[in-house]
Amino acid sequence: MLLITEAQVAQALSLAPAAAIHSALRQAFVHLAEGRAAVLARGRAGATAADGAALMVSAMGAVLDDVMGTKVYSTRNGQFQFVITLFDSASGAPLATLEANELTRLRTAATTALAVDALAAPEASVLALFGAGTQARAHVQALRGLRRFERVLVCARSGGEAFAAEIGAELVDAASAAAQGDVIVTCTRASEPLFDGTLVRPGALVAAVGSSKPAARELDDTLLARAAAVVVEWLPAARAEAGELVRAAPGVIVPERLIELGSLLAAPLPQDPQAITVYKSVGIGLEDVALARLVYQTLTNG
Repeated sequence: MLLITEAQVAQALSLAPAAAIHSALRQAFVHLAEGRAAVLARGRAGATAADGAALMVSAMGAVLDDVMGTKVYSTRNGQFQFVITLFDSASGAPLATLEANELTRLRTAATTALAVDALAAPEASVLALFGAGTQARAHVQALRGLRRFERVLVCARSGGEAFAAEIGAELVDAASAAAQGDVIVTCTRASEPLFDGTLVRPGALVAAVGSSKPAARELDDTLLARAAAVVVEWLPAARAEAGELVRAAPGVIVPERLIELGSLLAAPLPQDPQAITVYKSVGIGLEDVALARLVYQTLTNG
């Protein structure tokens, strides 16, 4: 069994074309929709250390056609460390353990790019980002590689000015970002909605990726009620972990408007140019295992 280091993971993902990453994720989601893949829901256990630190261990995973895998990670006072173990589906034997901090950073943005490619209007020209941290940087890199946005807007509570200058974006307030964005991505640790949902323009795609905790939400009920579709990675995870769903008032999200990403990729629906779409991500093991497989295959020429 291989031990694949963080440096090797980063090297493999930098060598893999964006199209290969896109294809690996797309195939995994389509297979999930077709019943050819399965997801292990996230489990968490927490305690307080003798020094007062908040400790947690979490696990999630997936079964794909040729590999199975789990991601396990520790959290100490909000700081994470990730590892993924891959198994061969044909024999059940372990193939590799990967250090997965870089993979986790990239997989969230890569999955958002997959959703944007499928759901955003072809003429979308303004990208609005909420946040200036690790995920904001990963998302602007992934999305600029996907679409040639004419303008990028940044709204952040801290670090926004430096981040906007770094990526050649405009620093704006929350209302401006919400009102002007064709694709709006929220990458924050906010626990309450970031903007008034009435501001979002018809035809916009809003991707909320900042939290996987049911107590936290970045989008308000007004926006969720306006959305023609609320797209999620996997319904059981979204219903358990997405604050937007857990905290929504009764009737705000009717069941027929709640759709899994894999279903839309397998059988795309006609797009209404005036319809608002929400994509809510909490992160699922399917994404981790799909990209871990890609890393393993890249490094072993498998």
